Amino acid sequence: MKSTKGSAMPQPEFFATPGYGDRQLTEMRYSQAVRVGDRIEISGQGGWDDDLNFPESLEEEIVTAFENVARTLATAGATWRDVISVDSFHVPEVPGFIGETHNRVMVAQFREHMGDRAPIWTEIGVAALGAPKMRVEIRVTAIAGNAHV
Repeated sequence: MKSTKGSAMPQPEFFATPGYGDRQLTEMRYSQAVRVGDRIEISGQGGWDDDLNFPESLEEEIVTAFENVARTLATAGATWRDVISVDSFHVPEVPGFIGETHNRVMVAQFREHMGDRAPIWTEIGVAALGAPKMRVEIRVTAIAGNAHV
């Protein structure tokens, strides 16, 4: 059995996404990402701008959420191509079904941001999210340097 005496465990490093993440850290006391060694976890990212405004179009909101995930990953030293797991939360378009728009745009964004890489994905329908008008939130786990071309 290998001894761990004298070997230091990696310490967590917390990150705020420049712009909205700085505001959330100051006002709500949470970080957008944490890195422990090569593993990066991010908090849920919505399709907001730096002033926490949401677009009218659901498609644009999902695309912007993917962009915000990319921004947040970058602050911690990773990209979408390092992502191994995705949890997405959706306010359904109709009762009983998350909706065609959510699914179509999510899959298109996976293809655009990750190419042939296919992480695990859990899609969850919810009644409400953390801000008024918010319809999607995406949380990912990444292993930095794990990107496939």
